[in-house]
Amino acid sequence: MKRGRKGILWLLAALMIVAAMPSASFAQYDLSKNTYIDVKKTPSGKTGENVTINMVFTNDTSNDLNGVAVMFDRSVAEEEYEATEDDDGDEETRYTGDVFPFEITTSTFDAKILGTVKSGSSKNFSLTARVRRDISEGYYMVPLEVKTGGSHASYEKVNIWITKSSTTTESGDTEGTIQFELGENQNTPSGTFPEVMNFNMNVRNSSNITAFDVDIRMKLDQDSTKFPFDISDGNYTRHYDRIGGGESIEVPYSMTIRKDVYSGYYPITFTIEYRDSTEGDIQKSEEIFYVKVQNKDKEEETGEFNANDRTKARIIVDGFETNPETVYAGDEFELLLHMKNASEDVAASNILFNLESEKVTDSAVFTIDAGSSSIVVNSLGAGQTTDVKVKLRAGAWVDQRTYAITINEKYDSPEFKNAEEKVTVNIPVKQMARLNTGTVDVMPDTISVGSETNVMFPINNTGKVLLYNVMVAFVGDSIQQTNSYVGNIKPGESGNVDAMITGAAPTMDEGKIKILITYEDENGVASDPIEKEITLTVTEQADQNLGMDDSGDFPADTEPAGVSKYGKIIIPSVIAVLAAGTIGTVIILKRRRKKKKAAEEEIDNEI
Repeated sequence: MKRGRKGILWLLAALMIVAAMPSASFAQYDLSKNTYIDVKKTPSGKTGENVTINMVFTNDTSNDLNGVAVMFDRSVAEEEYEATEDDDGDEETRYTGDVFPFEITTSTFDAKILGTVKSGSSKNFSLTARVRRDISEGYYMVPLEVKTGGSHASYEKVNIWITKSSTTTESGDTEGTIQFELGENQNTPSGTFPEVMNFNMNVRNSSNITAFDVDIRMKLDQDSTKFPFDISDGNYTRHYDRIGGGESIEVPYSMTIRKDVYSGYYPITFTIEYRDSTEGDIQKSEEIFYVKVQNKDKEEETGEFNANDRTKARIIVDGFETNPETVYAGDEFELLLHMKNASEDVAASNILFNLESEKVTDSAVFTIDAGSSSIVVNSLGAGQTTDVKVKLRAGAWVDQRTYAITINEKYDSPEFKNAEEKVTVNIPVKQMARLNTGTVDVMPDTISVGSETNVMFPINNTGKVLLYNVMVAFVGDSIQQTNSYVGNIKPGESGNVDAMITGAAPTMDEGKIKILITYEDENGVASDPIEKEITLTVTEQADQNLGMDDSGDFPADTEPAGVSKYGKIIIPSVIAVLAAGTIGTVIILKRRRKKKKAAEEEIDNEI
């Protein structure tokens, strides 16, 4: 059987030479010739990289198969090797992975155990190997062996497409294909301060590939908690021209232990740079090696007990909301706290949350109308969140600003009982804006179309917040709409309105004129208008033709009789009385304005 296989191999090699093929590109194998194994999709791989071949094992026999195992066919690889060893030096007859395209390691031919496969059923499985880096691009037939019950059952094949790897390895940047093992078959080196620590580190090339131009670098650190040795040399790199596949070497070190290090095991990081061929790019591997140091214990430095040495959970406020969203002074609201255990692996139990309000002049800003300010949570696992609700009322007397609520925490952790912490949330409290108006003076309260009247009244800020950009608008069908700017009004102060209103049309209703007062908050948001009313009558414009004809002269046809007889005396008298009344009204208005201005100045002086 073996000789027959060998003959077939030689025949294939001869066919390749005759065809003058530059690369291995065999015809694809007919999978229908297999007894058990099939693939749904032809696998593909790249040179120098691992490839996984996914296959299906189907039992089409009438009996159950027990102890089913599938592996790469070792005999084919051995025959390829023997053919290479037996050739007469003719390079063209050498086998270079054309028959078995994978790198051979101690685990290459390990069997994939499928166990029992019942009649008529299938099982999916896969085999993984690393493609040889020296083979050509093309199709290859992967030889497989099937065993049942520990005995040979069938030789089968699957196809695989191999391409050249296009990736390149940049110097010192990419992890390579060769692996190294540190510290095999040796005890952990140990040393005692102040002695010098001399030790060898075993390094084994665990692959079957030779590593060239090898540099083993010890990673140094000035932190004594990470690196226990004094740094006295400028270079702790050890160089080796080559380390063969499977070969082990001893790397010597002589290190001085630091005075300030504690006793214990320290992981030392080593970076190994190498080439996988004499002309290859530099690749690297990073490994850890442990050493043991005897010096002083941590308890000698800490002395007295320190609670921070124990591990405890960390409970934080992950967020909060209020209902309603805006909290006004004097109103009740619900506070919803999202409490989270921010620890990654430490749980908390028997948790007590006690809420404490900020105080102003020894009075709490937030109070609880009913219930308790303490909330109990049985447990809170690492990374978990729980919601805590409480109803509060903000004091009506507080100023508009942000006030703090402190959550006092007391809880247990596996290593820390009765741990205490504090966290704080800040809640903005707003005051309702309030204002009223004083007596509204309208002088005169009856005017004709085109005439003006003076409207005066104070606006009093009776709240606790500043009123910004106070505006007053006068709106009515019988007047021209007029706007008056008052400005900002501080809490407890007043702003005065002094506006002139012009009659636009005769009054057709009860003479009601609307006064609309608006203001802005600290964010520039305008309020809804506050509406007041005044009464103002607007009459038709006065007729200036006092009985004269079109020429401007009084008629002289007949002598007036009765009262008309004295018209020349009465009319001028009436005109004089009206003029005197108008002058008197103007004088009175001016006096009122002077008195009001004097009163305001007196108030300002008192303030």
